[in-house]
Amino acid sequence: MTEEFTGAGLGRRAFLTGAATLAASAALWPREMRAAAADRKFAASLGWTTYDSGRHLQDGFNAAVKELGGSLTTTDAGFDARVQSDQIDSLVASKPEALFVTPADAVAIAPAVQRAIAAGIPVFCADSSVPGAMVTTTAMSSNFGMGQYSAEFICKALNGKGKIARVMLPQNESWDQRTLGMEWTLRRYPEIEIVTEWAFALAGNVTPRQAVDNILTSNPDVNAIWCAWDGASVEGTLAARAAGRADLILTGIDGGSQAFNYIAADTPLKLSMAQSFYEMAYASVFYAHEALAGRKTPRLVITPTYAVTHDMLKDGIPDDYDVPGRAGELGWTRAL
Repeated sequence: MTEEFTGAGLGRRAFLTGAATLAASAALWPREMRAAAADRKFAASLGWTTYDSGRHLQDGFNAAVKELGGSLTTTDAGFDARVQSDQIDSLVASKPEALFVTPADAVAIAPAVQRAIAAGIPVFCADSSVPGAMVTTTAMSSNFGMGQYSAEFICKALNGKGKIARVMLPQNESWDQRTLGMEWTLRRYPEIEIVTEWAFALAGNVTPRQAVDNILTSNPDVNAIWCAWDGASVEGTLAARAAGRADLILTGIDGGSQAFNYIAADTPLKLSMAQSFYEMAYASVFYAHEALAGRKTPRLVITPTYAVTHDMLKDGIPDDYDVPGRAGELGWTRAL
């Protein structure tokens, strides 16, 4: 269930019983508002559509527009901030009634987002905030909390003592919060030692697999590797297998079928902090309709995160866990 607070500080819950409730809520609008919603013109500037995260975000935007009304024009920047900035400017020129953004590099695209707002187009962000830009609503996970939780998982698995490495994702402010959350947890575990670390760069020449290969070669006694995203933890699992390190513990952040399959197969990947990407996108469209109808919207929506381990996947690999209401049907409860 999504927790939200309006700008006036009034707590309320829009996602009561899943996607059906969200879609059905449109039927509660006055007839003239429903008619206007059907003709809404939206645009989405997606920082990426690859990986499970990008696919779920795209699916959420498409489903919400289909169910709640409107048309949607979408662009994909492929993790290139310059391309995304140009795409935002082009979408603004088409004069949509609202713009949805999933930032790959939030700082770099902030000027383009600000230009959209200055042009009178309300902006709704999913997965990451854009610093310095007064967007209408941002729907995202608690990145600091996910870093805390996954670090705590490792510390408890090691009984509070051991050597760990970390693979970080400093690409934008939101993703870097995961590392800060991890560091906050480690303050309570003085006998956990970070022996090495590596920061991923989109334009770099070193892949996460190569980085973990190097970590295991130079630190053969490392007990665990904390990864800021599942792409690194999956590639790290392959490196652990190649090094014969079945005892290694890896954790990741994102969720999705690829990471879930590794967790279910009893590999060194033991935990994924599974984000609700579909719900982030759906919430963005929902609140765009609310804002355009003249109703209050929350400045920030923290969508659910599920701490997925082996036992949660014993009945299968759910690809739709982040559709509102589906996690409850699976018997999952949110960790954050």
